[in-house]
Amino acid sequence: MSQCCRKIKDTVQKLASDHKDIHSSVSRVGKAIDRVSTWPAPGVGWEHPEAGMYKDSKESQQECPHHQALSLLLRQNFDSEICGVVSDAVWDAREQQQQILQMAIVEHLYQQGMLSVAEELCQESTLNVDLDFKQPFLELNRILEALHEQDLGPALEWAVSHRQRLLELNSSLEFKLHRLHFIRLLAGGPAKQLEALSYARHFQPFARLHQREIQVMMGSLVYLRLGLEKSPYCHLLDSSHWAEICETFTRDACSLLGLSVESPLSVSFASGCVALPVLMNIKAVIEQRQCTGVWNHKDELPIEIELGMKCWYHSVFACPILRQQTSDSNPPIKLICGHVISRDALNKLINGGKLKCPYCPMEQNPADGKRIIF
Repeated sequence: MSQCCRKIKDTVQKLASDHKDIHSSVSRVGKAIDRVSTWPAPGVGWEHPEAGMYKDSKESQQECPHHQALSLLLRQNFDSEICGVVSDAVWDAREQQQQILQMAIVEHLYQQGMLSVAEELCQESTLNVDLDFKQPFLELNRILEALHEQDLGPALEWAVSHRQRLLELNSSLEFKLHRLHFIRLLAGGPAKQLEALSYARHFQPFARLHQREIQVMMGSLVYLRLGLEKSPYCHLLDSSHWAEICETFTRDACSLLGLSVESPLSVSFASGCVALPVLMNIKAVIEQRQCTGVWNHKDELPIEIELGMKCWYHSVFACPILRQQTSDSNPPIKLICGHVISRDALNKLINGGKLKCPYCPMEQNPADGKRIIF
């Protein structure tokens, strides 16, 4: 309980801090609007607040003064040159980049179940998407739609046909589907008791791993005539089981089919929203200090940007000597003594054909170092 309270307190503090930053920006913009907003009075050269045009005494049209003021305000408070934070080389192959972006959008639409919108985009952009690419998304959306309507048939059929591969993933999807169907029979009252007992045979393959859950469901039969709603087993009727089964199916099916649970587009967009302000600040500092050579590669960033645990997909290693993240061209190397440094650091520490570990006095042959793959 204390751990949950501490977590809630930390979350509230973070939200308050984020709100403070947003409120500060909005307040600054609001004050600037108040300073520049000198609206012309109705009837004095003013057609309509939404018209966006202003007539002077000579009937010539020009941009409305308040639009000019707001445009200036936006330029002062919001930097629109966000494309400047990346190298121009990223956009060299413009057609190829556009096709990649369109494909990411289409994949996102398929994954969100917006099939008609995805098809329309493919037609308008002349993007050729193979049926083999569409098929997994079509099948997943069909099953998820059935689950949202509390129809377990398609999901059970899919889980049974992929039973062996699901077991290799240590998935409990099939058991949870059978359990949910059994619970639906229990909700039918005494009239469904015999059918529920007959259906319980489906639990036999899962008895070793889910013995406790099966015992609970069998015990609930005792209270069937009195009503499960007023029994110690009332939690079995909780509607949250349907949301849980949808999440379990999505996660396990995506893992089985080699798909990401979250679309790459949504992950990239969320990461960009976090990283973009930091990158723009870095760009401003680089330009101010006239050291543009620090950041001239399109496939790497000058500093590490913390995106949070949600965006951690694989392990990374930063060299403790050079303070740089290792890469394929500069991999981590394990020395004989057990310490790990980057290859660039190893090459710089070689003296007279020998290497002395920077953490212990052990001398060794640089060739004895072994590359590590995390």
